[in-house]
Amino acid sequence: MTKLSDTQAVILSAAAQREDRNVLPLPGSLRGGAAAKVVGALLSRGLIAETTTDSQTKADAALNRIWRNVDDGRAILLHITDAGIAAIGVEPEDSDIAPAGATDAPSEQPAQEGPVETDPAPKARTPRTGTKQAKLIEMLRADGGATIDEIVAETGWQPHTVRGAFAGALKKKLGLEVTSEKVEGRGRVYSLPSD
Repeated sequence: MTKLSDTQAVILSAAAQREDRNVLPLPGSLRGGAAAKVVGALLSRGLIAETTTDSQTKADAALNRIWRNVDDGRAILLHITDAGIAAIGVEPEDSDIAPAGATDAPSEQPAQEGPVETDPAPKARTPRTGTKQAKLIEMLRADGGATIDEIVAETGWQPHTVRGAFAGALKKKLGLEVTSEKVEGRGRVYSLPSD
């Protein structure tokens, strides 16, 4: 199974959704050496690839669409490979499609030796037991749900941390949809559908 960091998964997911399969632009918070490190790791694992174009467009500091330029000035694009698409659990639509503007010229990256091991269906994330996140999920799945104040009292988190956990850890990472309703005498009550 291909293990991906959250940043790598976000980059690959965004690229898979683009019609030209371009990896760029990278998330706005990823710049400089951190961007180079993440891209280098994805390149070395064969999850993305460099493609030389005939374009003389210069790479820009904001990493909009061009990754870098070769010595003769031609632009290098980054695109997601079929292995990268499989690593995020998406079935490739057509592996014969080349990214827009690509040529058959070899990139300056050495060819990867050996097959890339991927698992086309990564396991869904599940929270560890005994954590505050697990307690949060348990409280939200209980009959009657829980209010922010009840969760704060149980976990010791600040109210803004609880709200952030709803949007980040539960919704984005675990795919859980937190619902809320106003209950007379309790205020706003949050809940999750029970399993």
